[in-house]
Amino acid sequence: MADGDGLRKDPVLGVEQQGDACVVKLGGELDLYNAPQVRAALGDAAADSPGRVVVDLSEVEFIDSTALGVLLAHVRRLTARGGRLVIVSNDPRTARLLEVTGIDRSLPRRATLREALREVSPEFEGDA
Repeated sequence: MADGDGLRKDPVLGVEQQGDACVVKLGGELDLYNAPQVRAALGDAAADSPGRVVVDLSEVEFIDSTALGVLLAHVRRLTARGGRLVIVSNDPRTARLLEVTGIDRSLPRRATLREALREVSPEFEGDA
């Protein structure tokens, strides 16, 4: 995905604290070229909220195997520390990709940010 100047857009649309979880909002195309940015954002989120990270893929149009690998690596790191990472996406293409690759067995997915925040933080009562 490119902006008007032909440059690729930043895949990290935002990182914010929601209660005791950190939400990383990604968008556009997640691929080999911007995997380092995604990796850095997820690493920062895990450092800020070491046990609870939500990755919002609602605005993602494409995910390649490199980006999937980045997500899975962070799931493994968080799980090893007793933490959780949950994906937000109601896009059937993303759901199918996670199912076909088998990643859905390691990476819980919820349709809304509110559901995901309740998954990682059952005491969450916010207006996400």
